[in-house]
Amino acid sequence: MFHLISMQDNKAFLSMINSVLLTDGFYFATDYDLTHTLQRLANTSPEFQEMSLLERADQRFVWNGHLLREFMPQPELHRFAYPVVHGFIIMKSCCINGKIFDWNIISRRSCFRAGVRYYVRGIDSEGHAANFVETEQIVQYSGGKASFVQTRGSIPFYWSQRPNLKYKPKPQISKTIDHLDGFQRHFDSQIIIYGKQVILNLIDQKGSEKQLEQAFDKMVSSLGNGMVKYIAFDFHKECSRMRWHRLQILVDMVTEMQDEYGYFLVDVDGNVLVQQEGMFRSNCMDCLDRTNVIQSLLARRSLQSQLERLGVLHMGQRIEDQADFEKIYKNAWADNANACAKQYAGTGALKTDFTRTGKRTQWGLVMDGWNSMIRYYKNNFSDGFRQDSIDLFLGNYAIDEADMTTPLHETKDWKFLTVRSDWLCLISCPPSGDTWTETLAYVLFWGTASFVTAGVILFNGREFVDAPKLVQKEKMD
Repeated sequence: MFHLISMQDNKAFLSMINSVLLTDGFYFATDYDLTHTLQRLANTSPEFQEMSLLERADQRFVWNGHLLREFMPQPELHRFAYPVVHGFIIMKSCCINGKIFDWNIISRRSCFRAGVRYYVRGIDSEGHAANFVETEQIVQYSGGKASFVQTRGSIPFYWSQRPNLKYKPKPQISKTIDHLDGFQRHFDSQIIIYGKQVILNLIDQKGSEKQLEQAFDKMVSSLGNGMVKYIAFDFHKECSRMRWHRLQILVDMVTEMQDEYGYFLVDVDGNVLVQQEGMFRSNCMDCLDRTNVIQSLLARRSLQSQLERLGVLHMGQRIEDQADFEKIYKNAWADNANACAKQYAGTGALKTDFTRTGKRTQWGLVMDGWNSMIRYYKNNFSDGFRQDSIDLFLGNYAIDEADMTTPLHETKDWKFLTVRSDWLCLISCPPSGDTWTETLAYVLFWGTASFVTAGVILFNGREFVDAPKLVQKEKMD
């Protein structure tokens, strides 16, 4: 019996590993360090440059770090081991004014506090934020290189939003943990890595999201760090009724700061001409749809200046007027949104019709509705397995081969068993009765039973969703 259980569990674990490996968006390079931005690479020592890619990689973005752990102490094997990043990469050869240049987007997803929507929110005790993504836009022309970096990440304090069969579970802010300690850890590390921080909080300032916006604002004030600025922009309110032109309000609000922070620029001889001095850290609830729209607008504004300085654009020319490149640009950022959304939420991104076309369309609204329904199903009925798969792959859960028991087998409590019994009885007892009163009695009885059963399911929604099994409950709450 033990062997049978072990074999069954091994098949489940193998299925989890396969599900991660079959996820789109894993990349590696044999001669380029994908884990670092151009600016970080330019500010390194000769000793760093001589290290293997495995040794010098930014561990935040090495998704196969757990698998390569035994290679690290053996330098002779490093040339066979390459760090793998997870996210999105696109490389395009473009032409404006007859000048051919390379334009790229690299989105690097952090493997710290990695997971899926709803089951991984906020931060951990080390200050690592859920769904943290570093996105670098790179342009290369005639030997010169420029890059602009932005980040996104979950609201960086302790909160949760566990699925419970409701379309939009109410977010809960922890009342038992010191938020400011983790909050400070997060921004201390962000300042060390990226410099000044501008928080662009795009969540609603009413309803269930209001408490998160107020807590975020209060914590930034309590932090009292002049390196961190906070800007709240109610995306849905400002852009309601298809008024997407109002996004320019936010762009105008941050124009001066974006000009001050600049971007990274190096000439053909490798001389650093400009460095990026600050970072825009954008977030909505999921850090996917609204966030990507804003990031694409800020990235375009930076690219405008970079192409002018590199000599691709003439003075007075605007990127928006370069039809061929504008199409490439919009589609690439929409593809970036889709990749990040599929990896975290299980479906393509919402609002990509605006990113692709610059307009909000009725068809886009229909597609958003479709993707929202798929998200609902996956978030409630398959994301527990996805979360377990990620934790197993990253080494957050270690299999003890000496222990024949695993958390994969959960005993269902009375609520689940009672509901299942009710439904089995319902489908196995066809309507019967010689008179209409008997038939009516049947319909009323089982109609009432079905209504009560549905109420029990909704009231105990957490008991019926597909929850992770491999990570202890206290880590998930």
